[in-house]
Amino acid sequence: MSTTSRSHRAALLIDAKCTLGEGATWCAKTGRFYWTDIEGARLWRYDPLDGRSTFWRMPERLATFALCADPHYLLLGLATHLAFFDLATGEMQRITDVEPGLNTRVNDGRCDRQGRFVFGTKDEGSPVKPVGGFYRVNHDLSLERLPLPAPAISNSIAFSPDGATMYYCDSPAREIRACDYRVDGSVANDRVFTALTDTTGEPDGSTVDRDGGLWNAQWGGNRVVRYGPDGVETERIDVPTVQPSCVALGGAQLDTLYITSARIGLDATALAGDSRAGGVFIATPGRRGLPEPVFQGVPA
Repeated sequence: MSTTSRSHRAALLIDAKCTLGEGATWCAKTGRFYWTDIEGARLWRYDPLDGRSTFWRMPERLATFALCADPHYLLLGLATHLAFFDLATGEMQRITDVEPGLNTRVNDGRCDRQGRFVFGTKDEGSPVKPVGGFYRVNHDLSLERLPLPAPAISNSIAFSPDGATMYYCDSPAREIRACDYRVDGSVANDRVFTALTDTTGEPDGSTVDRDGGLWNAQWGGNRVVRYGPDGVETERIDVPTVQPSCVALGGAQLDTLYITSARIGLDATALAGDSRAGGVFIATPGRRGLPEPVFQGVPA
């Protein structure tokens, strides 16, 4: 940890026991928090007004998703394809397959500031190899591959407040990268943003606050770390579970950090000492977020 970094501690909010909690997303329009249990094939929603959590069962693993301009819908990144999901009826509208013929699945994703959905994939083999890709779903629902290095496990996709910088990572490399991200969607100047210095942990899901800081959940490291726009650590959150997976700044003032986590890969002995694994945790680090960009494409 940097000698100038401030430390906070997260507390358990929801003992959801997700196998692989991910996709932390705050909906500013409705004041609700969404996340997914990838391996449990469930979409979750939490309403802080009544403290209730509900879920929808998915037809296959739900890896990532995006809020839509029409609040009745979500854009889903399922393991093998993209689809619109009607929150009221549960109906699906398939959009397109992703990497058919490869042993990969959809993984992390976020909308850019123009309302296009950017996501990556991960290898399902063992050991994982860099055979995936990074993609963008445009407003017209066309899918294009971004000219970025192929990942083994894509993660940390996020965008600076002005939208001019895209962050992403290949988790096993233990570094977060950045590239210039232009309004027309082109990318340039791909570079290392920061490298993890702790002996444990890999970069997982990220979000950006209104000051341009990148908050990153670090899988296997019991922590969330904030990096300033220069890539230097400024703060960290100690999370009382070993596999924090994704983060979102939410709440009425966008100042509550929501943190998902996972139980996958933990044996009975590990779970005995980490019984809250798979839960949702919160912290109030004194930073405020930005409303999550929404996907501007519409169902047919």
